[in-house]
Amino acid sequence: MSRVWDIPVHDSTRVRDVRVAAEAACRDAHLDTRRTDDAALVATELATNLLKHGGGGRVVVNLVEPPDTHGGARAVAVQLLSLDHGPGIPDVAAAVRDGFTTTPSSLGAGLGTCRRISSAFDLYSVRGRGTVVLARIGSDTHPRPTAARAGGINIPLAHAEHSGDAWAWSRSGPLLTLLLADGLGHGTKAAQASSAAMAELHRTAHLPPADILRRLDTALRPTRGAAVALAQLDSGAGTLRFAGVGNIAARLRTDGVWQPLVSHPGIVGAAFPATVPVVRQPWSADSLLVLASDGLPGRWTPPDDPHLLTRDPALIAAAVLRDAGSAASPLRDDTSVAVLAPERRTEAHDRL
Repeated sequence: MSRVWDIPVHDSTRVRDVRVAAEAACRDAHLDTRRTDDAALVATELATNLLKHGGGGRVVVNLVEPPDTHGGARAVAVQLLSLDHGPGIPDVAAAVRDGFTTTPSSLGAGLGTCRRISSAFDLYSVRGRGTVVLARIGSDTHPRPTAARAGGINIPLAHAEHSGDAWAWSRSGPLLTLLLADGLGHGTKAAQASSAAMAELHRTAHLPPADILRRLDTALRPTRGAAVALAQLDSGAGTLRFAGVGNIAARLRTDGVWQPLVSHPGIVGAAFPATVPVVRQPWSADSLLVLASDGLPGRWTPPDDPHLLTRDPALIAAAVLRDAGSAASPLRDDTSVAVLAPERRTEAHDRL
């Protein structure tokens, strides 16, 4: 059960709060002093930019793990996501160059520096709609490519320390399994349920989806239970299998068309159904899967902007979450969005 930081940034006092949150996350991730300093710098730049250029917004700090299933400790990274509904960036390519500044007194070490020192960096901005920035700080500055990528964002209700939602992905041979769990209710006990689901996923990623869900049901019996959805990609066969129990929304994009994937009613760990249907769908180079917990406002729509669809999955997830809510329609529960996408050989740095 990891801590989650969701910091609203609407005045200068919050810049320090974002930096302190990043440093605390680095301690939890056991990153060294150099990478902690890097994270603090990135956090400060993102929060400052929200005030200077975005009209305020929020910075969300999550701890994320790679999809390895080889046992032992996994290298945890600190993920920072900056979200705003501001005017957008007129020239993204110029803004991310080292030395670029819009303020004569500035050193010009903003987004360009963030991009250079981050393990992963991506940015999406639309004039009049705002900006989303992703920066991940880990011990490895050059993560290994995989057959697919996954990413997500997790926000607790009312800025609580723990979210009852959780997501993870795990790899076993040609299989990549993405799981999103929403523990019943919210707070610490809900987080215990979703965390138990994540731990069991890493032990069962070699199994087919229905078997994983049955194992999850057993593992979650001592908890209050959770809604769970999982998608398993077989990269060798080019197929995606999906199964879910409870209220997790799923949207799959194939050949430019979005379609819903339906979960079965029930609660994993408390009211598990006798049978769980497994949906099989083709997976191609343009496919994209979005999973979302029910904290997301009900009428959210999946993205169709081609400039967004090729971005880092965590950036896509953050954009979905940002665009689904507003000051008039705030999040009503712990909220997570997770995205599975094909591996793109073009680096985000190059796209920017």
